[in-house]
Amino acid sequence: MRQITGSVLLLAICLGFTACMQQGLGKDKVLKDVTKVSVMKSDFGKIGEKDVFLYTLTNKHGISVKITNYGGIITGILMPGKDEQIGNIVLGYDKLQDYVANSPYFGAIVGRYANRIANGEFSLEGVQYKLARNNDNNALHGGIKGFDKVVWDAREYSDTAQAGLSLTYVSADGEEGYPGNLKVVVNYALNDKDELLISIEAGTDKATPVNICNHTYFNLNGAQSDVLRHILTIPADSYTEVNDQLIPTGNLPAVKGTPMDFNTPTAVGKNIGQVKGGYDHNYVLRKKAGEMSLAAILFDKESGRKVTVETTQPGVQFYSGNFLDGSCKGPEGKAYSKHYGLCLETQHFPDSPNQPKFPNTILKPGMSYLEKTTFRFSVVE
Repeated sequence: MRQITGSVLLLAICLGFTACMQQGLGKDKVLKDVTKVSVMKSDFGKIGEKDVFLYTLTNKHGISVKITNYGGIITGILMPGKDEQIGNIVLGYDKLQDYVANSPYFGAIVGRYANRIANGEFSLEGVQYKLARNNDNNALHGGIKGFDKVVWDAREYSDTAQAGLSLTYVSADGEEGYPGNLKVVVNYALNDKDELLISIEAGTDKATPVNICNHTYFNLNGAQSDVLRHILTIPADSYTEVNDQLIPTGNLPAVKGTPMDFNTPTAVGKNIGQVKGGYDHNYVLRKKAGEMSLAAILFDKESGRKVTVETTQPGVQFYSGNFLDGSCKGPEGKAYSKHYGLCLETQHFPDSPNQPKFPNTILKPGMSYLEKTTFRFSVVE
């Protein structure tokens, strides 16, 4: 929860690129300049009396990111493949009402606490707090009406090097059971290095747990098939073991020699049959607290598309789309079936308010919450 200096960020970017190249994924192709940095705003509907807009950020290579101020949702990321054909690499909808009616957090900002809190309760400074329970007996991704279901105040901006969108929301004291008035600012910026930079800042007037992340589902082949052949790398020695309700047991088993090991590039589907229910686990990243470093690399050989993820967060939740069942339909009626998308949610650990050995997630008055994540897009020849 500390600010990362520009020099450290630059070093982390360079190290992440070097690590990627060392893992034998091929040579990155330099994308052609086809346009200039821009932000386009269009109507996307209404939630009650509040206007909802769709913002399209575009860089000079023609990569574009579509974001709505409803839930801070990334509705689309369009980029070329090695054949230079543009494809959408995330799952989402074309219409606002589809997000309202049935969305498994597609592309959304989730909080006040991403992931699960056991039994929907925690104790803080001698007070027992009971949260809205929306996942069996547990609280998930902020509750019944989390950050993914509110309309954020939005301000777009651009300069010669990047196009951005700044979103602001004030979560009131007691909302979904959480203490304190929490002001949150999420910044999305697409630059000409083909990076989507996400920074999340927050401040509170009362001690409260905070864990905010983006919940984008990736499918680098444009959802033409499932993601089981995607190649994934996660630099982690251990993960947070969970029970049948996906609540951490407190143990951090080693991944080496198990189906959980993605330290070397591995197909998502190679060992998934040995993991009960599929992957839905928080990986403990190999890093120092607060530093910007590599979290994951995702690569699709067929399209040549690659996404490199770096973050200041201590963990990344790898979710292999186990609960997708075809009921969610994207553009042109495309059904999103099981494993048709995967998430790499950079975050603090699940249930940390009830797990004293996990990294601290309590934000107090006078403290500043600041976490950053970078998605770097590239094409491998």
